[in-house]
Amino acid sequence: MILTKELRYYLEQDKKALGVSRRKRPKYFGDYVWKYQICLRKHEYYANTNARMLKHIYRYLHKKKGLKLGFDIPINVFGPGLRINHFGLLVVNSNAKIGANCDIHQGVNIGQNHDQFDVPTIGDHVWIGPGAKLFGNIKIANGITIGANAVVNRSFTEENITIAGVPAQKVKEALHKTFGGSEPQHTAQ
Repeated sequence: MILTKELRYYLEQDKKALGVSRRKRPKYFGDYVWKYQICLRKHEYYANTNARMLKHIYRYLHKKKGLKLGFDIPINVFGPGLRINHFGLLVVNSNAKIGANCDIHQGVNIGQNHDQFDVPTIGDHVWIGPGAKLFGNIKIANGITIGANAVVNRSFTEENITIAGVPAQKVKEALHKTFGGSEPQHTAQ
């Protein structure tokens, strides 16, 4: 939730996550995802600070750009450092909570199961592959990689793992855990 003086921080973190940190502003033609994320963050900020006129302007721009790109992302869901990789269908429930530095691809659906508050809570530094579906009262730990087209309907509390499949299962440890903190050594033959 963006409150006073945090807007600039969120915008900078999103810009860094998108890999456009050298430029000051989006290109006039292009950078559609970046423009969308700016409108999303400003809508969050002005809605939370109750700035009447600006809240309505950015709500309109947020919804308009979201329709154009296929995004249905409500405000106050994602932490700083959001990276949306492609435009295409992306649906997120307004009660979901997603941590910092989330990397999300097209075709992802993060939604509820049956009850209104039966939604996922996702940690920091999570990579969500194309077409993944996450639903229900589940918790996803920090550093998890969710494979393409995975259906995640149960919690994964172990950090730095990869999950994939229908239904999702742990498929491997993170590389730095598997090799004891260093890359594997290759020998010349």
